[in-house]
Amino acid sequence: MSHAMPSMFPLHPKIDEQLALAFSANEDEEEQHIQKVQNAFLYYGPYACQRLRRTLDYLNSLPADDQRLLSKYRAHLDCVRTCIDRNQAVIRQILRERLLYPADGSSSPTSEGDSEFDEPPAHVRHGDMDQYDFVLDDADVEPLKILKAQSTLKLIARDWSTDGALEREQSYKPIIDSIMEYYKPSDYELNEIKILVPGAGLGRLTYELACLGYSCEGNEFSYFMLIASNFVLNLCDYENKYVLYPWVHQYVNNLRREDQVAAVRFPDVCPLKNPPKGNIEMAAGDFLEVYKTPHSYNCVATCFFIDCANNVIDFIRTIYKILVPGGIWVNLGPLLYHYSDVNGQNSIEPTYEDLCIIIESVGFVIECSRSGIRTKYAQNPSSMKQSEYQSLFWVCRKPGPYEEHCGKMNSKSKGSKEPHDLIMREDNDMEDAIIANHYDDGNADADADAIDAQNETETDDDTVATTPQT
Repeated sequence: MSHAMPSMFPLHPKIDEQLALAFSANEDEEEQHIQKVQNAFLYYGPYACQRLRRTLDYLNSLPADDQRLLSKYRAHLDCVRTCIDRNQAVIRQILRERLLYPADGSSSPTSEGDSEFDEPPAHVRHGDMDQYDFVLDDADVEPLKILKAQSTLKLIARDWSTDGALEREQSYKPIIDSIMEYYKPSDYELNEIKILVPGAGLGRLTYELACLGYSCEGNEFSYFMLIASNFVLNLCDYENKYVLYPWVHQYVNNLRREDQVAAVRFPDVCPLKNPPKGNIEMAAGDFLEVYKTPHSYNCVATCFFIDCANNVIDFIRTIYKILVPGGIWVNLGPLLYHYSDVNGQNSIEPTYEDLCIIIESVGFVIECSRSGIRTKYAQNPSSMKQSEYQSLFWVCRKPGPYEEHCGKMNSKSKGSKEPHDLIMREDNDMEDAIIANHYDDGNADADADAIDAQNETETDDDTVATTPQT
């Protein structure tokens, strides 16, 4: 995905003039990308119905006795079709102010040969989305992006429905609690505490922090997320106005027919009727391209985000750079590494062990760190298949000027030293043992010298005592 931002999302004020000019030069490319996203939403229904039609065709080919046994199942498939149609109606509402291009043949996406990974592919993103290996018969649209549209429906349920409350409790509450503990409302003017939420998704974490009074800014790279979050934050005018069927695409691992067609109402909270106390804004664009100004934020909060980088060190360095001295970085999520094993993409996948070394080497002080935080991501609560992450959680602090100066002085006095290589741990242990033996030998020599000196003193005393007096 190009880093340009079209008129539907204004340029972020931090983007300098040269970058803005570069974005304008890529306007045609960006329009093509937005068109692909829009078409993915618009063709959601036909794509989902094609999957359904395959099942119906096979059902109709079965012997009459089998079809009679499956009469309730056939009625259920009719219900599935109704749910797909209702989802499509909600999608059209989401797009009602975002239809930049007419939905006719001239606006269809580019050819299949141009189906590049300009975003992390849907099957690599967090969650358990179904995958299909067929394409639409009558439209030139990327199935991969339609799967992303399906995933967006699940994320609406996660972020903006009562059904997603448990997942939000698992993922967002530890972050919010840590920020409130560090920047206590009793000690700070919260509207002066600037928080950035990269990878803001549908915007619920950003909204919740702003409701507490903090000045909060969400950043998102995906237009699927930006379009949907804009709809919830700015266009929904009362609670639970819309109904979605986010699990209707899950044909397997269903205990009951009703589980597949379960309804979810959103939004559980209406931001228009419940505006946050603090300032809130959403910025479109690539995190690494948009955020380059040092000392801009008091806090960076990342949730299921840092593994979205080709090189996670770039994210860590940028977070350190944009934090004010004394500011904190709060993170929660797994290490899925979205670009791992994706054709045409480079990726490194450091372990948690490696990340701790990298984080401290960049300059952070790790205030607290935990692993094994049980978190689900856009899971169907009624599914026979349940997946969860044993997520990581940490709070890191950027040292203040005095601490940073002392750290540099200590570093100079000790000499430049690379972090210990975790793979060579046995060698490091051996080196430590040699150093310990060296000091033990030195102490033994010193003890021997002390004993000799004491013996010499005692000999002199004896000599003095036996000298005849004149």
